Amino acid sequence: MVTVSRTGTAVTRGLNALRSRATGFVARHYLAWRSRRGLDPMSLIPDHALMPLRRNGLDPVPALREAREDHPVRDFPLPFGVKAWLVTGHEEAREVLGRTQGFSTDFGHLVGRAGIGGGQNPGGLGFTDPPEHTRLRRLLTPEFTGRRLSRLGPRITEIVEGRLDAMAELAERGEEVDLVRDFATPIPALTICELLGIPYDERDEFQALSTARFDLLSGATAVFDKISESLVYLRGVVERQRIEPGEGLLGMLIREHGDELDTDELAELADGLLTGGLETSASMLALGSVIVLRDPEVARMVRDEPGSVHGFVEELLRYLTVVQLAFPRFATEDMTIGGVDIAEGDGVLVSLSGADRDPRLTPNPEIFDPRRPPSPHLAFGHGIHRCIGAELARMELRTAYPALLRRFPDLAMADDERTLPLRGTSIVYGVDALPVTL
Repeated sequence: MVTVSRTGTAVTRGLNALRSRATGFVARHYLAWRSRRGLDPMSLIPDHALMPLRRNGLDPVPALREAREDHPVRDFPLPFGVKAWLVTGHEEAREVLGRTQGFSTDFGHLVGRAGIGGGQNPGGLGFTDPPEHTRLRRLLTPEFTGRRLSRLGPRITEIVEGRLDAMAELAERGEEVDLVRDFATPIPALTICELLGIPYDERDEFQALSTARFDLLSGATAVFDKISESLVYLRGVVERQRIEPGEGLLGMLIREHGDELDTDELAELADGLLTGGLETSASMLALGSVIVLRDPEVARMVRDEPGSVHGFVEELLRYLTVVQLAFPRFATEDMTIGGVDIAEGDGVLVSLSGADRDPRLTPNPEIFDPRRPPSPHLAFGHGIHRCIGAELARMELRTAYPALLRRFPDLAMADDERTLPLRGTSIVYGVDALPVTL
């Protein structure tokens, strides 16, 4: 038997920490050198590291299922010697996401270890640890209770009906109707404008700030430029509302907690709601429409059976799981997950799309079954970082799909599904255009 003293273990951990810091130092300087020469750092990511973000049509690639079958927690090396693990099993994913201690999602880890970010911290809830995360979430939670959100119900209905009217007008003029441009994107964009108190005439700018940051093929520089643009814009919105608070969430936070939150914090919270609620709901509305238009029986059920929409939406959330990866986590202590030893300092990537296709979650997970009993899926995450706007997203989906199919019972895709411009490598999976006939 080989024994290791506590002193020896401490020395080993110290050497590992030193090696990690040195690797991060070299990575940051090398990436800065590449950026100065116009070379995109994202080109350094090996193909295997992008596997969890790839799909065949609407389904995760077989390699993700094979990874889970091999082991639900497996070694997943990243560039610059970053030690990481990929979690694809549902039980193991819930364990990681549900831990209140032992993991950090602080953005500084990404900057320090992988050398990305250019110093631009998006802040918000997702990249913040307790107790700061606890403080910020406590301020937001009252606005996302069912009772508070119910006041948005009539406005969401108006927004949906307005988009359906606009689609009908386009068709009457003989113009193309694109379900992404004319329906799926404007509905969550206008809803979040309503929630935050963003002026209606700024909706196009507001909407454009979200999409590019999720597409890793656009490059790290483009992604972080979009984050920077968004925060600059939202700081301006916050500064205007400090002078004249509106009736939305930003105005409420300024009136009730203005002394507790500085302009940067408010902008970061608004940015988190923008990115968490716009692109995700837009992708769900668009890709969910593809599924509906594939199967006339599903379309009939959603259109004619009001009681079916809740189960339909839950199965759609599980099946699509458009947010493919959870916020990266870094272990702050040694632990064991799924029988695998994870060391302090290791990175952990949770594949939400892989976990929601785990047969331990539900039988035949590769099949879309709108009458399947709802399962504890991870489409909104789990634990302290679970999407705070989950119920708002559900309201949008439950309102939009039946209204769309009742207004246009003969709705059909204008092009072959195989030609749809699905995103190649995006944290939030989606489609960039969906031409339809009404």
